Amino acid sequence: MTRTFRVAACSSVLALGLATGASADCGIESGSVSILGNDFPALQAVVAGAQACATDSVAVTSNLTADHRDLQVAALTANPSQYSVAVVANGSIVPLMNAGLIRPLDDLVAAYGDALQPTQLVRIEGQVMAVAFMANAQHLFYRSDILEQAGVASPETLDDVLAAAEAIRAQGIMQHPVAMVSGAGWNLAQEFVNLYLGHGGSFFEPGSAAPAINNDAGLAALEALSALTSYSNPDFLTFDSNSVQALWEAGEVALMMHWGSRGAGILSGENSTPEITGSTVLAAAPTVDDAGRPATTLWWDGFTIAANASDEDAAASFRAMLNGITPERIAENSALAVWLGEGYTPTPASAGVVASAEGGAASYPMSPYMGLMHTALGDNLAGFLQGSASAEETLETIESAYITAARGQGFLN
Repeated sequence: MTRTFRVAACSSVLALGLATGASADCGIESGSVSILGNDFPALQAVVAGAQACATDSVAVTSNLTADHRDLQVAALTANPSQYSVAVVANGSIVPLMNAGLIRPLDDLVAAYGDALQPTQLVRIEGQVMAVAFMANAQHLFYRSDILEQAGVASPETLDDVLAAAEAIRAQGIMQHPVAMVSGAGWNLAQEFVNLYLGHGGSFFEPGSAAPAINNDAGLAALEALSALTSYSNPDFLTFDSNSVQALWEAGEVALMMHWGSRGAGILSGENSTPEITGSTVLAAAPTVDDAGRPATTLWWDGFTIAANASDEDAAASFRAMLNGITPERIAENSALAVWLGEGYTPTPASAGVVASAEGGAASYPMSPYMGLMHTALGDNLAGFLQGSASAEETLETIESAYITAARGQGFLN
């Protein structure tokens, strides 16, 4: 992703739907549309719009699953591809780009994308490789009633969060008041990424693929991660997005770092109680040092088209996905996400994402080797939190694992 898009995407989060444009229309005569992506309400709404394009001559199917990252490379490597559409984010687009598995979209944008805004076009090396439709970030959720009961103020910094957690535990209100999406692997690595960037860290040497996390910022991020998980349920290494949301809705935690895309579902109260939803506050991610940058990363979600799909299926898929993000559909589903495009009106569910963006949260790195770093983090952080490796040993192991992978991919000599 070019620097220009990063700035533009953040501006879209702050402008919140001020763009204008015409509604997309299906008008598809033939083709097969098959969609692979994550499973959350906003994407379900987009896919429902795409499925509305199905006719006797146009098939539209989808596989929305939490395992989409593990499936996408193999699925799109097949020829023809198993899926014509892969829904991606900042990080998950990189492996597809590296393997040449997604096609440039410039011709499809020119033919059918008049309603798209410039900030929705993800340009990599000058070519449009994805269409972004929503912004996302992890941020702080807290229970105002529990904090009031514990006698602590609304938290703004990591120290505030830890102090609140200690007060809640010390007073016997909750033994494990904190939850994060901290499952071993990709999710745990993302928590480190949030904290490391919040401390002002850089993952690589300037202008190089050489790793640069074995430093004070890396140690501080590990210390922060250890401190937060010390207030979590001992099963925190199994927590995914669904299980953490369920803990919140059951009233078992009072402080949570979770994705903004889950805010609408949580505030709906469908699986909770008025007491819990009525006291749920969505706030910016906490800051971790004097620089005041929220300890989270800004993401976009968008769709790509498989390189190994036929031209007919590619065109049908592009047009069907556009029907999932028309201004009318965005307006109908404003509460589900921070949408990028016409029709979006900010809602209470967007408050944490917007506050984090306004606070200067960093974008998730888009370098071609960041995926290898993320994997190295995910493979080696659990041992530190379980006490089998020191912070220094952990950072050395992560860098070593990354270097081996980067050499294998030709990024390092």
